[in-house]
Amino acid sequence: MKMREMVDAVREHAEANYEADGWDYVVECYSRKDLEEIIGSATTEKGAIEAVGEVVGTLNERREDVQGLIW
Repeated sequence: MKMREMVDAVREHAEANYEADGWDYVVECYSRKDLEEIIGSATTEKGAIEAVGEVVGTLNERREDVQGLIW
């Protein structure tokens, strides 16, 4: 699978899951180049989504921790 197709698949997944698990970060903050770097050596759509999901999942956990301190 080509990198371009994997980035497109990640973006589509992010838009479909905007309010879940940090995917809003991809929609709002990540460029195609950013996603290419995170996807790295993944060779499938599933692998690309999992790679990006790990990164944004960590960011989402941090956000939830901070929000927990606010309230």
